[in-house]
Amino acid sequence: MIPTTSWFTPKRLLAIFCVINLLNYLDRGAIASNGVNGSKGTCTEGGSTCTSGSGIQGDFNLNNFEDGILSSAFLVGLLVACPIFASLAKSINPFRLIGVGLSVWTLATLFCGFSFNFWSISVCRMLVGAGEASFISLAAPFIDDNAPTSQKTAWLAIFYMCIPSGYALGYVYGGLVGSYFGWRYAFWIESILMLPFAILGFLMKPLQLKGFGPADLIKVEEPMTVASEVQVVNASNVRDDSLSLEEEFKDNTSNDQSKSKSATKMFDQFSIFFVDMKALLLDKVYVIVVLGSIGYNFVLGAYSYWGPKAVYNIYHMADADLVFGGITIVCGIVGTLAGGFVLDFMTNTLSNAFKLLSATTFIGAAFFMGAYLCRNVNGFLALFSIGELLVFSTLGPVSYVCLHCVKPSLRPLSMAMFTVAIHVFGDVPSSPLVGVLQDSINNWRTTSLILTTILFPAAGIWFIGIFVHSVDRFEDDSEHQVSNIERSCTIPLLQEKTGETSISHAQSQELN
Repeated sequence: MIPTTSWFTPKRLLAIFCVINLLNYLDRGAIASNGVNGSKGTCTEGGSTCTSGSGIQGDFNLNNFEDGILSSAFLVGLLVACPIFASLAKSINPFRLIGVGLSVWTLATLFCGFSFNFWSISVCRMLVGAGEASFISLAAPFIDDNAPTSQKTAWLAIFYMCIPSGYALGYVYGGLVGSYFGWRYAFWIESILMLPFAILGFLMKPLQLKGFGPADLIKVEEPMTVASEVQVVNASNVRDDSLSLEEEFKDNTSNDQSKSKSATKMFDQFSIFFVDMKALLLDKVYVIVVLGSIGYNFVLGAYSYWGPKAVYNIYHMADADLVFGGITIVCGIVGTLAGGFVLDFMTNTLSNAFKLLSATTFIGAAFFMGAYLCRNVNGFLALFSIGELLVFSTLGPVSYVCLHCVKPSLRPLSMAMFTVAIHVFGDVPSSPLVGVLQDSINNWRTTSLILTTILFPAAGIWFIGIFVHSVDRFEDDSEHQVSNIERSCTIPLLQEKTGETSISHAQSQELN
């Protein structure tokens, strides 16, 4: 009998995850667009003439530092929730965790549209980040499990292509919706678009990750144990009411024991977390890829938030959202895909990944410097486009290194802590710091040049990774003694179903 979910192939999983990722980053781009973010009201020196502000910044009268905090508020929620979701993946099915996260995201974006001041929208943005955390931590391992061996980086590149294209679509989307309907509608529409995927996360049969046993077995055993204990207590009460005090004492004792077991389980969870964290921190390859990504994300995070506004002020482009967004869409798609396919063509090894990362980042930074030094708007657009093509080619290789330099069961935590690190030390501080720098020097060209120089040390760190001994540990399952049932779950479920279906069908034919 063919399973009802047989339509759910690896390619369709990739397509669904790509759309979800696109919506996640469309939201990030929209809040940075001039149509949604807007501008603060201004007055002449004498105060005789004032112009009203627009968007979030105008409605809530935010300065550049407070405006930058909105970007960081989102990331605070993301950073707190990422390790939590990664740890829960060992006891709760990861696919269901994605459904929970998307539900939180959907509700939070809805309430962003109803926010009434700076603090209310800041809290909503934190919840949006918390909702996105489950997807950020768990989606890439699912894709890595189900991608063909020779195309793993290409599949990851297709998935991460949605980061620049989502941001860019967000600029365009936010500019259009904000201009014609108002910034609140941008959030409401996002919430409606994500709702079907949040529901899908609960309705579909959950998938398993490589390196993880079926968590649902644990959940089934506990209710059965509790039920059997209740049956024993009821039977004893029926047999002899005179033992009620003794039974009550036993119940209290069993409650104490259950509390003790809960405390022990919680302690075990923390112990496992710290052991896993120690393994990540002692992995030189992982540390190098994270350190380089921190510098890279510091720059790209500030670019994504302040880019349209900087271009508008430097070159007086009235349609900066559309132009900046259009360039980023094209360069993001082409660059990200090219990086994935080039690494697969070179043979996807960790050493080759570092070669590609260091070279493209260094050359891309040089083109960015040339772009901001250029006085002509056409020259700026040409040089900036080449720079974006090069730096966006790193997205697939970076993820490949994070997923393959650690054991399979560490991949969710690897992606989670990678996300935490690049945001805590990268784009969380970069947006407000660039805002403070711009408030101080009041020159967007100089601010952009200073920011861009940080890409050069990032390229240097990745260059060191070429010479560090590295081993691809994707097939390494030796860290745990895995039973036959658990081992079956280390096979990508989407591929496993077909085999199981054919075997069961053949067996049924033999019986007939």
